[in-house]
Amino acid sequence: MHSQHTEAVAKAAKSSSSKASAAKASSKQAAKKAVKQKTVDYTKPSENKAYPDVNKYPNLWIHVSTEKQRVYIMNGDKVLYTMYCSTGMTNSKTTATPHGTYHVQAERGQTFYNAAEREGANYYTSWAGHGSLLFHSVPIDANGNYIKSEAAKLGKKGGASHGCVRLTIPDAKWIYENIKYNTKVVIN
Repeated sequence: MHSQHTEAVAKAAKSSSSKASAAKASSKQAAKKAVKQKTVDYTKPSENKAYPDVNKYPNLWIHVSTEKQRVYIMNGDKVLYTMYCSTGMTNSKTTATPHGTYHVQAERGQTFYNAAEREGANYYTSWAGHGSLLFHSVPIDANGNYIKSEAAKLGKKGGASHGCVRLTIPDAKWIYENIKYNTKVVIN
């Protein structure tokens, strides 16, 4: 009888130990996911380094990853700078950011507001549709205030815009001030 009791206690201890290991592994995965899903500070540049000098890179182009929700400033196949973004909502063809190769267009400006969408943005640069599809800051309301609930979507899966590529304020401003007309933009 004593041996059966000892065996039962050993099994319970082993089961408890493996449950604790599983819980520990699960909490590690949750912690990793939490780190990946951190909230991006929309008032700061995406990286803690200087933006690249576009004049030093004659082959500079922009890669937008809708899957990773990132914008990569590229020189050939080398990433010079990575920005968090929010692309179009993936649950609808009318709001998804279209994939393909585009080029930066002439339309750009400091601010716009779309009354129908009840949103606008700052520092916009057109890449398709001559003002229809843009790089721009996180959205602003009718009073010019940044919409924090929309800003919190930067870098997160699923997208948030109506097709445009939203960026932190400094990232959008840098593109607006530095990216040259006709720069290639590849979206996938």
